[in-house]
Amino acid sequence: MSSLTLPYVPHYVAPPPTKEPLKYADLAVIDISKADTEEGRAALAIEVRDALLNHGFFYVVNHGYSQDQVRHFYHFLWIVYLTSTQTARMFDIADLPFSAVSDSEKQIYAATMKQTGSYQGYKLRQYWHIDAGVRDQLEHYNINRDVTKRGHPEVLRPLLPEIKEFGKKTYLNVLHPILRLIARSLELPEDTLVNSHDYDAVGETYTRFMNYPRTDEEESKTKNVWLKGHTDFGSITILWSQPIAALQILTREGEWRWIRHMENALVVNAGDAMDFLTGGYYKGTIHRVVQPPEDQRNYTRLGVFYFVMPNDDVKLVPMAESPVLQRVGIQRRCDDSEAPTMEQWRKARTSAYGQSALESGKDKGVEEEIINGVLVKHYN
Repeated sequence: MSSLTLPYVPHYVAPPPTKEPLKYADLAVIDISKADTEEGRAALAIEVRDALLNHGFFYVVNHGYSQDQVRHFYHFLWIVYLTSTQTARMFDIADLPFSAVSDSEKQIYAATMKQTGSYQGYKLRQYWHIDAGVRDQLEHYNINRDVTKRGHPEVLRPLLPEIKEFGKKTYLNVLHPILRLIARSLELPEDTLVNSHDYDAVGETYTRFMNYPRTDEEESKTKNVWLKGHTDFGSITILWSQPIAALQILTREGEWRWIRHMENALVVNAGDAMDFLTGGYYKGTIHRVVQPPEDQRNYTRLGVFYFVMPNDDVKLVPMAESPVLQRVGIQRRCDDSEAPTMEQWRKARTSAYGQSALESGKDKGVEEEIINGVLVKHYN
């Protein structure tokens, strides 16, 4: 077997999990390895359906390759496979855009969210308004599945083949099986959603590396909220579970619950595009980021994400041919004739987020804005 020599990257040491007794959400755990059989897919489709209806968030485990598959790929190409070792390697890489790039170089690769509605590159600190005049300290770096779409900081360039392969394997071997299960849960042909999420199509699906620092003064002004409650604007978001507790979801009962860290698991949630496509059956899950518990406040929270969107040209109208949607009824967010394409929706949401003036909603702690004729809510 030929050996692989990966570029050297300093090791990122993950912080220990919190020991505080937090109120965690009781999320389903989906063993994606069972999707290899017809019987397994039938059972998993029900599990995914219930998970999306109950919380809109779930864990995915056993998402890697078997040893035989790994050996096969090693003979033929440079592969980043999803095991705990490779997940650790990706966190090593994720730390570099923040720890090994100067502020001046970051400016060169800053994203143009307001102008173009694209997150590609850096979302620099203090771009978003959070609350009470406080701007965010969150920083992230976004890499399109087409890694050549724009330039990258020097330290990341030798790692682009690795990042690209990591994203591609996530897309084909994690995302596509999930999309097939969702389609099956709607009694649609299994490839219905896969066909609207073509890896080679034009779009803004991307890998995101993110870190969160804050000061005590800012915490008091924003009531310890780092990122107010919101829905993602794509179809599916995949988060690599990491130890620092900060992510919370708003349950159907209206209570905020923490997301528990599960070693080498993926945390998956639905977003706006899935809400549009399923006529409100699978709603985008409201989630926020808050100050970590006291025993983790001296650590910086580092995240690895994969934000997924349908192809840019997909019109976000309900899949009315679904027998399930026909039975339960379709809740449209706008008239089908006025529904945005994925490109229109992502650009409008990206350019507006943290920049537009929000109006107080009817419910306490809810702020609203209208984007492309559709009501969007933010929760505090």
